Amino acid sequence: MRIEIYDTTLRDGNQARGVNFTLADKLQTTRLLDAFGVDYIEGGWPNASNPTDLEYFRQVKALNLKHAKVAAFASTRRPGKIPSEDQFLMDLVASEAPVKTIFGKSWDLHVTEVIRTDLTENLAMIESSVEYLKRYSEKVFYDAEHFFDGYRANPQYAIKTLEAAARGGADCIVLCDTNGGMALTWELETIVNAVRAEIKSPLGIHVHNDTGTAVINSLSAVRAGVVQVQGTINGYGERCGNANLITIIPNLVFKMGCELHCAANLAELRTLSLGLDEILNLQSDIRTPYVGEAAFAHKGGAHIDGVMKVRHSFEHIDPIQVGNDRTYITSDQAGGSLIVDKLSRLKPGIDKKDPVVAEILAQIKDMEKQGYQFETAEGSFQMLARRKLGLFEDRFTVHGYRVIEEKTLCGGQPVSEATVKIKVGSEMSHQVSDGDGPVNALDAALRKALTPYFPYMAQVRLDDFKVRVLGSNVGSDARVRVWATFGDENEQWNVAGVSENIIEASWLALLDGLNYKIMKEKN
Repeated sequence: MRIEIYDTTLRDGNQARGVNFTLADKLQTTRLLDAFGVDYIEGGWPNASNPTDLEYFRQVKALNLKHAKVAAFASTRRPGKIPSEDQFLMDLVASEAPVKTIFGKSWDLHVTEVIRTDLTENLAMIESSVEYLKRYSEKVFYDAEHFFDGYRANPQYAIKTLEAAARGGADCIVLCDTNGGMALTWELETIVNAVRAEIKSPLGIHVHNDTGTAVINSLSAVRAGVVQVQGTINGYGERCGNANLITIIPNLVFKMGCELHCAANLAELRTLSLGLDEILNLQSDIRTPYVGEAAFAHKGGAHIDGVMKVRHSFEHIDPIQVGNDRTYITSDQAGGSLIVDKLSRLKPGIDKKDPVVAEILAQIKDMEKQGYQFETAEGSFQMLARRKLGLFEDRFTVHGYRVIEEKTLCGGQPVSEATVKIKVGSEMSHQVSDGDGPVNALDAALRKALTPYFPYMAQVRLDDFKVRVLGSNVGSDARVRVWATFGDENEQWNVAGVSENIIEASWLALLDGLNYKIMKEKN
């Protein structure tokens, strides 16, 4: 069975406590989701009260996505309006998103008590809104909000709302457990089967996790015949979150034998999960199925013995299939197969018994103890590995740097001044630059020093920059990890720096980011 994956992280995920997507975050997340191979990316609700979403739909057109279609989200027209004069629908059309998704009321309680209209008008709102948007869209999806509540309260009317969407021409009708706790798995599957007997349009599922059953409810809906699954990366979402696509996707592929476009990229699943946490500056859950640090960690002696003899005796899949690795907590042996696989891509034919492999693994383990996380800093991994393998030689050396912070007595904005001294070949370059902050000043001074020797540095952008305090020590002497995203006209790359000194951590990330560009140009 072919299943479509519809990601709602940029809208539903943005409603979670502690989550706040900036425009840069949204665009970077879109790139990651498209590269992974999800089918649809719901970008948000484009209206005047959401300026970030409005700008997102303007800028996302320039990303030249390879597979994913971007969807804009809003409600059906309001009671008494005609579609062409309804602001919500006009905003959707103005977004020029190829896919439009609208939600409407399936629960008679919401019709009469929340939007306060009559049941007949609600049906007309659904049908006319879908029909209108079909003129301006590649596809229109209808989210039947609170469907399972509505079905339990008044099944005949709930089905009529779906029939209205079908008459309007909806390409997929999505059954939503908006409360996240109305239908447990066996009841949900029974209801989906009943709906399939009545509605011939393709069906989808959208559930929240208020009873901890969002993943299994989504899988059961697929078993009952839905062809689209909606959810978020890492289960971000309002209250207890949404259905976690990071768990759903491998279950669909490995356990249910479903066909997914993104199945070919499952080895990047852990990187996607950690990457989203890094973008949002959130702590990753080590116990997340498939991708968590503990997902294939073995501690008990009998378990370790069993895995070492027959891996599948205690592992339900090979962790490399999802970009993870096994670890043995009570021994000195640690998962290194994923690193060896990456090294073989850089240097085909490398023998895992080569001493340099052991050196690289030892250095990576040591740096990860300090706080590095190479799954989300591929650029830093590339620089470390290529240097050790003799595939990259530094083209410049650093002879010193410093940052001065100055604030005028008149109460103006503080000014950062950075000084950088580097040597390229036999020539010394000593440059000074101001910036809006210490990182901006350092970045400007380093580029100023490098650009005369490496003109392509002018093409490099610093697209994102995050700082996370590591460990339980949160005082001024705490270790921090800086995570930065650089880009040029062709791609983006992520790097990291770790130190007790935030300036030094930033400097290490800047060096890796710009050295990566030199490495690319040399190759």
